[in-house]
Amino acid sequence: MSRFEPNTIFGTASAVLSAVSAAPKSNAAPTQPRQLSAAAQALTEEHYEPAYSPIVLAGLVRAIEVALVVAVGFTVYVCYVVPGHGFAWYYFAAIFGIALLAMLAFQVADIYQVQAFRGHEKQYMRLASAWSVVFLIAIGVSFFAKAGDQFSRAWLGAFYVLGLFALIAFRRGLFLLVRRWTQEGRLDRRTVVVGCDSNGESLIRSLAAQRDSDVHIIGAFDDRGDERSPTSCAGVPKLGTVDDLVSFARATRVDLVIFSLPISAEGRILQMLKKLWVLPVDIRLSAHTNKLRYRPRSYSYVGNVPVLDVFDKPIADWDVVMKWLFDKIVGSLALVCALPIMAVVAIAIKLESRGPVLFKQKRYGFNNELIEIYKFRSMYTDQADATASKLVTANDPRVTRVGRFIRKTSLDELPQLFNVVFAGNLSLVGPRPHALQAKAEDRLYDEAVDGYFARHRVKPGLTGWAQIHGWRGETNSQEKIQQRVEHDLHYIENWSILLDLYIVAQTPFALLRTENAY
Repeated sequence: MSRFEPNTIFGTASAVLSAVSAAPKSNAAPTQPRQLSAAAQALTEEHYEPAYSPIVLAGLVRAIEVALVVAVGFTVYVCYVVPGHGFAWYYFAAIFGIALLAMLAFQVADIYQVQAFRGHEKQYMRLASAWSVVFLIAIGVSFFAKAGDQFSRAWLGAFYVLGLFALIAFRRGLFLLVRRWTQEGRLDRRTVVVGCDSNGESLIRSLAAQRDSDVHIIGAFDDRGDERSPTSCAGVPKLGTVDDLVSFARATRVDLVIFSLPISAEGRILQMLKKLWVLPVDIRLSAHTNKLRYRPRSYSYVGNVPVLDVFDKPIADWDVVMKWLFDKIVGSLALVCALPIMAVVAIAIKLESRGPVLFKQKRYGFNNELIEIYKFRSMYTDQADATASKLVTANDPRVTRVGRFIRKTSLDELPQLFNVVFAGNLSLVGPRPHALQAKAEDRLYDEAVDGYFARHRVKPGLTGWAQIHGWRGETNSQEKIQQRVEHDLHYIENWSILLDLYIVAQTPFALLRTENAY
């Protein structure tokens, strides 16, 4: 058998992007959604809860259990040791050491998996065994360090018994919570399979046969017409073509897309990736029927099924938590600092012209969802253009005198801090959201730039990578919107908290360049 790395075909995500961009052009996500089949439409109308990340859940369980162990050890120390023996600093070192050692022992015992949280009996046996090993290690260390006589045996025994009881009680409560979340679908990965041939049927059966799998297959799609593919695949309904999948994923939650096509169908796969890479989903290529022998490190796994990673969600798991905290903390500080300026701007707007101070506008947000953002009104009320069908130009008569100033300085955008901090539909940093009918050279943005909707794979932002590089203000040419989109995609592919901090720090300097801001 020949051996080679799958990267020779697909490479990293950036290499696939290059291959996709070289494919024949087509609009990846039309402004008007496609008409879905009855089965697909029924799924989009079903109620579903937002997903919780298993990785974040496992991390929180680790933190809670460490805190729980520390709390038990400290409580026994305060209630028993302090009254009889007074304060001793080395108890604190022992408590924190046992807590950290317990976390490592539970990790080795493999009980930080969602499958373990579901309450199987082996979880409690493994927990008790690992907890016992921790105390055997602690006793051994104190013996060889000749420090055994410095610790109370009653404290150690009570710490062991009460700690075990507290951990088991916590795990039982966690089991009830996880069971409820599982029933609600919060811990499932809503999955679709692309390919309704024999490979697709084999893949679906393999995934369905796995115990405690978080994969919930909601449908299958095929790029061929109905006359060449069945209406169902291994009992899973066929919901449409790959073009329909884009609209379907816009209308309901899809977490994972798995291609069941063989690697030999590289041309078909690239054509389909050209349409799907604009979606904020994980995309995998199944290798379960592949006869080539890959090295184990070449694979990741969906349950027991080997897959090749093609695309990942740009921001997932702990990155989502970090970005949420960044938005709330930094955004709140920015809002507090901006309130006096916002008050002055509001008074100036009210004094110059009639009408409301704030202007609300519908724009495209994450995954093409429509969001409503706030701005200071910069136009006369009777000439406001909510859809931005006509771009503002230099000396535009629709813009007030105060409006010209706040648009040039971007002070009109300050109310969007309320979107960031309270509504949560904007991020502090991200691709700027565009109005629904915004155009460049009389063409809608998604018509002017192929793959335009890929910038909606993350939440839009108040400022961004494009803005600090001078691509703000008027977009009256295809080159300007093309440059914006390319900078936005660069940001998405290279996101980090440090990059967000850098963009926030550079934004005030970028606002000094006002040549394109009208």
